[in-house]
Amino acid sequence: MEDKHILELYWERNPTAIDQTVKQHGKYCASIARNILENEADVEECVNDALLAAWSSIPPKRPENLGAYLGKLTRSKAIDRWRALRREKRGGSAVSLAWEEIEEVIPDGTGLEDAVLKQELVQAVRRFLASLSETERNVFLCRYWYFEEISTLCTRFGFTRSKVHSMLHRTRNKLKRFLQKEDLL
Repeated sequence: MEDKHILELYWERNPTAIDQTVKQHGKYCASIARNILENEADVEECVNDALLAAWSSIPPKRPENLGAYLGKLTRSKAIDRWRALRREKRGGSAVSLAWEEIEEVIPDGTGLEDAVLKQELVQAVRRFLASLSETERNVFLCRYWYFEEISTLCTRFGFTRSKVHSMLHRTRNKLKRFLQKEDLL
C-alpha cells in the first residue's frame, strides 16, 4: 500500500493504518532503533512508541514523507529510551561515543534563547550538509543521525577504519568552522 493511502487511513482513524505502517516501514524503524538500542525488547517497545506517536499526531499533521516522519519519531523515541537506560547504568555504547564526538561541535542547550539558536543551528547544519560531497554527507549522517558503528560504516562504504575515523574527524572540524563562520558557536 502506498504512503498516501496509509495517511488516508490515519485521517479516517482506521486502525488498519498501524498494520499497513508496520508492513511498509516497520523494518526501517526497527533498524533505526536497533542502531541506538542494544536490546531487541527495547527496539520493539521503541517502534511501538513511535507508532503510537504517529497515531496521536496524524491528524492534525500530514507528513509529506511518511517514512521520514516515522524515522524521526523512532529516532527520538530511541534516544529517549537510550537516555533513560543510560541514567540507570552508565556505559560506553556506540551511541554514547557518537554523542560525545558530535557534542564537541554542537552543544546541547535548554531555554528560550537556546531554542531560537537551535532553529538557526538546524538550518545551518542543513546548509553545511548540502555543501558536502555525497559520500561525506552519507558517512556523517549514518554515524550521527543513525548512530551506526564505525565497523558498519567501513563495510557499507568499503573504507578502512582509519579512513572512516579520519573522514568523520575532518567533517566534524569542517562543521565546527562552518558554525563559527555562521556565528553559531
